[in-house]
Amino acid sequence: MEAQPTTSRRWQLADRIGAVASFLCAIHCAALPFVLALLPLAGLEFLADHRFERAFVVFACTLALLTLGNGYRRHRRPRPLLLAFPGLALLLLGVTVAEQYPIAWHSALVTCGGVLVSCAHFVNLRLDRRAPHVHGPSCAH
Repeated sequence: MEAQPTTSRRWQLADRIGAVASFLCAIHCAALPFVLALLPLAGLEFLADHRFERAFVVFACTLALLTLGNGYRRHRRPRPLLLAFPGLALLLLGVTVAEQYPIAWHSALVTCGGVLVSCAHFVNLRLDRRAPHVHGPSCAH
């Protein structure tokens, strides 16, 4: 079995971080309506702040675009991007337009978006493992 280049491992780590972050975002948004009253008691009221949520979504979108774009350049399969783009759109819609609607709409949009982006990262990781390693001038071994 051939060793993968260090840069590929770094992208896979970034993909794993993106997958976990997106999944945690989805859980956060799904649970928020139920635990909203309990957050101040635990000192976690910042989790319900729209600024925190927007910053987290910007981080998730940036990480997804970087890692999934790089993954596409390696394996040339569009499936992760086809999952990510609707997910990113739902995330952005949820933290902008849907803030003016009932919290159930906001939570549904952002939860579905987070799940789609998380799935895109997992699919990207799986496709990376299946892609053959090609030796070239940028090969680290």
